[in-house]
Amino acid sequence: MLPSLTSSRMDDLKLAARNLTRYIVAFFAIIAIAVQPVAAQSILRDAETEELFRDMVAPLVAVSELDADEVEVVLINDNQINAFVAGGQRMFFYSGLIATADTANEVQGVMAHELGHITGGHIIRFNEGLEAATGITILSLILGAAAIAAGAGEAGAGILGAGQQAAIGRFLAFSRVQERSADSAGARYLAAAGITGRGSIDFFKKLQNYEFRLGIPQEDSYGRTHPLSGERVSLLRDVYRQDPAWDTPSDPEIEARFQRVKAKLLGFTADPTETLRRYPETNQTVPGRYARAYAWHKSAYPDRALYEVNNLLSNAPDDPYFLELHGQILLESGKPKEALKSLRKAVNLTNNQPLIASLFGHALIATEDQAYFDEATKVLKAAVTKDVGNPFAWYQLGVVYSQQGDTARAQLATAESALLQRNYPGAIRSSQIAMAGIKENTPDWIRAQDISLIAKAEFERSDRRRR
Repeated sequence: MLPSLTSSRMDDLKLAARNLTRYIVAFFAIIAIAVQPVAAQSILRDAETEELFRDMVAPLVAVSELDADEVEVVLINDNQINAFVAGGQRMFFYSGLIATADTANEVQGVMAHELGHITGGHIIRFNEGLEAATGITILSLILGAAAIAAGAGEAGAGILGAGQQAAIGRFLAFSRVQERSADSAGARYLAAAGITGRGSIDFFKKLQNYEFRLGIPQEDSYGRTHPLSGERVSLLRDVYRQDPAWDTPSDPEIEARFQRVKAKLLGFTADPTETLRRYPETNQTVPGRYARAYAWHKSAYPDRALYEVNNLLSNAPDDPYFLELHGQILLESGKPKEALKSLRKAVNLTNNQPLIASLFGHALIATEDQAYFDEATKVLKAAVTKDVGNPFAWYQLGVVYSQQGDTARAQLATAESALLQRNYPGAIRSSQIAMAGIKENTPDWIRAQDISLIAKAEFERSDRRRR
């Protein structure tokens, strides 16, 4: 028989339970940071950037023996200097990392590291570290509660505290082992691809300087999910220097494209005053003009934006991304018909690249001229066929269907867009309206039914999480 609990012992047990609750909240906060909920992030999509990332990661994927068609690099609009993998073979890069990197080679070093996480199965094995830490927590709770119940309140609280510390330490140590494993794999992939590791070392040095500015102790990495950047530099420097690729220069074409994308990204995401400070009028380079074009466009100075783009096009009249921006500025300045020539040419030059095609489809619709609606329908259907995960293209397809009087298919396209944006109530509503207007058991009707079922299941799941 267990001894009865006095009021004092009960208070000890309650205090220990409160401490344990605080620990669990903190522990799972660490896990939440490590996992990085992708659904909560703002994804940036740009045709030029995505093509560059594919070309940068391709040689690394080739030597990793992964399927090139399955590996995807996704850009997140966030100033953090970070990257992670989550689910399948998708790498997520924060825009802050791209802004911080000085070269494409630095970013390739990070890509190689993230590929190491994928090939190492670290996302799948994450639960192993979690289960080990949770097991320590539960055991300490049982032993601590038993000690308190037996009258040893201080000893019980000590057991709980030690168990909490051990659980955190176990989880963090597990995470650091995975990071070192990914560093090692990344070094192998860079070497096998004939890509220098100089960029990787340079980027870790940037992170080390960042840690210094934040006042992070540099003695050791205990209590951290990642090894200290200084430790990583020390371990990897000798490995990279022994590699024949150490003195191999980076691909100049890739580096030039990276500087364009970096400037474009700053122009798109940063405050225009910051962009103009970083790329003043005295900077007449291609990246400088590219960044200012976006800054002036964001500041509602279309004439200045067009001046910069026209200068770019004067030297590269068949550059599809300059043409895309030229058309975008005209379209968003209320001149959709004037935008059509540039956007149509950009679509043709890129073999109907779906992101550019969806912008072209939008421009065709924005003319409000029915003579363009059939072309808009054709362009947008081709765009969603190539890129089914493009909510903007689906939405525009819904708009043109509505303009043509096809309400049922307008609602089906709207449901597709809503589902991709996790607007589950909207997806349910639109899919059910679509089903009511489409012949039963046809492919479109079945797709509407699928969207309704998926959206209902996801809505119920998210509702349970909120509770």
